[in-house]
Amino acid sequence: MTTEDHFQIGTVTKTRGLKGELQVFVAFDEPEKLKFTTLFIELGGKQVPYFVTFFKLPQKNIAYVLLEDVDTIEKAALLVKKNVFLSNKNKPKKKKNEFGLKDLLNFIAVDENEGELGEIIEIHEYPQQFIATVSYKNQEVLFPLNESIIKGIDVVKGVVTVDLPEGLLDVYLE
Repeated sequence: MTTEDHFQIGTVTKTRGLKGELQVFVAFDEPEKLKFTTLFIELGGKQVPYFVTFFKLPQKNIAYVLLEDVDTIEKAALLVKKNVFLSNKNKPKKKKNEFGLKDLLNFIAVDENEGELGEIIEIHEYPQQFIATVSYKNQEVLFPLNESIIKGIDVVKGVVTVDLPEGLLDVYLE
């Protein structure tokens, strides 16, 4: 199984309880639309399949998961901080009018106070948030992509308007 056959849905954040239950941060829009019986966890650079016996979404982006043959806290602890994947055949089809944060790649970022920052050259997906990278004044600048930072998106022009926290750019330029 190669990485091209799978897409990442999240990361195991911690164990839960004594019977091998895992808490997974799900960095996937609308995780309730995901349908699967097997997930893959990255171990030693390979995606290892696990059969899911229990999957619950108690809150947005947090899932509780029980896996077949992972029935102790010791076995579950070995999976903490590992990336979780699904097979591409389980990926929900995106509608034409759906737009996610990863789609901001190659958009021009414009700060409300500083003006044009540059093209978003990378989007990193971390547990809890997405981080955009732009090259601003010959420096690589990182900033979070979330509701409080993004003020507007013009899909036609390929522009995302942001309001960066005061002093964030200074950290990179000094």
